[in-house]
Amino acid sequence: MYAISVLRSHGMEASALQQMFRAVVVSKLTYSASAWWGFTTSVDRQRIDVVLRRAARSDLWTLAGTPDALTFEDLCNSAD
Repeated sequence: MYAISVLRSHGMEASALQQMFRAVVVSKLTYSASAWWGFTTSVDRQRIDVVLRRAARSDLWTLAGTPDALTFEDLCNSAD
């Protein structure tokens, strides 16, 4: 997140920042999520959702005009 804020301060466009967030952060979270998702607690799931909500407030995570349209659980289910 720090690297993205540095790139934003240097003038990178919002669409490029969103693509970078999806390519780096979301891909790392969803990589093999089907294997480890069942071992997470509700607190762990809330922490992951907090990261996505924080990214939505920073205009890094937008899906079809509604930033909080999907939770991480929805992402994991759609990946399966």
